[in-house]
Amino acid sequence: MRHGEVHNPDGLLYGRLPGYHLSELGRKMAERVAEHLAPRDITHVAASPLERAQETAAPIAKAHGLDLATDARLIEADNVFQGKTFGVGDGALRNPDNWKHLVNPFKPSWGEPYVDQVVRMMGALNAAKDAARGHEAVLVSHQLPIWIVRSYVERRRLWHDPRKRQCTLASLTSFTYLGDKIVSVGYSEPAIDLVPAHLRAGAKPQKGSEAQGKAFGA
Repeated sequence: MRHGEVHNPDGLLYGRLPGYHLSELGRKMAERVAEHLAPRDITHVAASPLERAQETAAPIAKAHGLDLATDARLIEADNVFQGKTFGVGDGALRNPDNWKHLVNPFKPSWGEPYVDQVVRMMGALNAAKDAARGHEAVLVSHQLPIWIVRSYVERRRLWHDPRKRQCTLASLTSFTYLGDKIVSVGYSEPAIDLVPAHLRAGAKPQKGSEAQGKAFGA
């Protein structure tokens, strides 16, 4: 699961910075997904250590009477632009100081390599599979790592246009295992009616909007 909407009035690319919590709307998204998942056979819930992920996962764990685990492998992708505004129309691409970070979109050169994200996210998925074997697990993470591990599983190239990620706020990307092998991937948006139109996949990018993928895949 991707976390819900974050309170971010300055429109910063917050990345791994501490202190960014769910907005009131984000909490409603988390509660909605918890209600949606209440009938499921969930025996394990884990989240990224960042506040927004922990707060999104908490209602799900509570609904199933589970302790919430923290898995550092689910954390947001590292990014040299965190703490800054870096989006469409804000002039960041015209700033020469940024150019050295933008030389290789395939790695990417501005942050954590895509391959490294695959390794840690697959580790988190496999650990959750083992923890909930025969049942279901919920992991709460962040848009880019979720999209990258899904792309790997579905055998797509890892570099991509961030505007085309299918990973809306509070969405569920589901991996089904048969034994130790992933046999299918699903996607659903149980809180889509709560997601503002400009934050949905395919919407026109807006300055400072994390939901548009943070420039260059963040």
